[in-house]
Amino acid sequence: VYPLDLNASEAQQATISSLKSLPSTFKLVFGFISDNFPMMGYRRKSYMLLGWFVTSLSMLALLFFSDLSKEAMELNNSGDIEDYADRRVQFANAKDLSTTSFGTPPTIPFLSFSLLLFGTGFWLADVMGDSIVAEKAKLEPEFSRGHLQSTCYACRFFGLMIAAPCSTVIYSTYGPKAVVVLMAALPASIVPLIYVLKETKNVPVASTNEQCAEIYQTVCSRAVWQPMGFVYLYNVLQVGNAAWKQFLKTVLGFTSNQLNALLIAAYVLLWLGIMAYKKFFINWSWRSVYITTTLLNGIFSALQILLIKGITFGLSPFIFALGDDAFADFIGGIQFLPTTIMMVHLCPSGSEGASYAMFTTMSNSAYTLASAFSTLLLGVWDVSKEVMERGELTGMVNLTALTTCIQVSGVLFVGLLPRTKDDLSNLHADPMSGSKIGGFIFLFVTFSSVLYSLVVGVLNIIKPGWAGES
Repeated sequence: VYPLDLNASEAQQATISSLKSLPSTFKLVFGFISDNFPMMGYRRKSYMLLGWFVTSLSMLALLFFSDLSKEAMELNNSGDIEDYADRRVQFANAKDLSTTSFGTPPTIPFLSFSLLLFGTGFWLADVMGDSIVAEKAKLEPEFSRGHLQSTCYACRFFGLMIAAPCSTVIYSTYGPKAVVVLMAALPASIVPLIYVLKETKNVPVASTNEQCAEIYQTVCSRAVWQPMGFVYLYNVLQVGNAAWKQFLKTVLGFTSNQLNALLIAAYVLLWLGIMAYKKFFINWSWRSVYITTTLLNGIFSALQILLIKGITFGLSPFIFALGDDAFADFIGGIQFLPTTIMMVHLCPSGSEGASYAMFTTMSNSAYTLASAFSTLLLGVWDVSKEVMERGELTGMVNLTALTTCIQVSGVLFVGLLPRTKDDLSNLHADPMSGSKIGGFIFLFVTFSSVLYSLVVGVLNIIKPGWAGES
């Protein structure tokens, strides 16, 4: 919610959100480098250490080159005096403070760059962790395939679930500075654990040409490009309403604490979705999981229209919004594991790092592209802050209805998805399932999506409103 407190526009909010995850689209690069160029003899540990170092460095830069105090944030949002120096004097006098006791909060471009750098380090370390899990998951017995991944991701999202309320309390009590201090310190605390991580040193490494040939051979298999085609199409259609947070704050008057509470609920329900799949749905066919959860998600997304119109059936707007958002994240948790389990099954032995990173790159680039599309849709109807303040919400209703229909349309492609792990294995074993055209399209779409999302994200930062949004 910090960008909201800095009065970021809808386009800037959407872009900041996408920039944090944009480095995830380069996971293939991270995985390929770690597979081909071990650092200090290690393929995983050294790069994981580098990733966490970059995350700490990015937050330290934010701390040293801007003022993250509550006073600086309040100054940024106070008064009608256009001249910043005069406004600073007026604010200091009103608070009985010295003008030297606080500085200038970060600009939106600087905050965006810091979060982009943080995301780069985070995803570099994440790729190393994923590579280790993929290698170990390949060793599981056939009857228990997927349990290791589900356990690892359950632990991961449990950590997010705990961190969310803690960060909310810290943000509301001490301001953004305390949160950023923790974001700089916690990655450094992982270093001792990385040191004791067991990894074989100086393992034989295939040449770069062999790695490239293996990756291309992998993507040419129908067992890869067909199900991954579904994953891409489905994810790229998950276009959200980029003006939703602005609506919650401007029209419904949600506070920063309430917006953070929605985030907490999202992490809790996401973890519960992971656990629900592990306990109850792991033996369901993948098609059944996607069809059921997509239709349910469409129903709950459509309920947001009722909230915009003020129809909450006697519930407070906050509770109603909490139910909508929370259930959507619960569904997202259920959908998450089938995709990752399928990706591990597609990885050829010996190149888990690059291949698993390649599959997740395609998936994440689709999400990033969906986020870029959501920003472009802001220009279809006027959903600016000023229009919302006037009570004109027709654009919000139309935008919500459109994004809901787009999201549900992903179910039309479910026929591309194998029903079970056995169907995927049979498809993989078919010697006639290869297609160079399919492999080329797979790589072309992946890298084109990465490039497009990068260009749109940068334009939204350096030239806000270029696509017609507010």
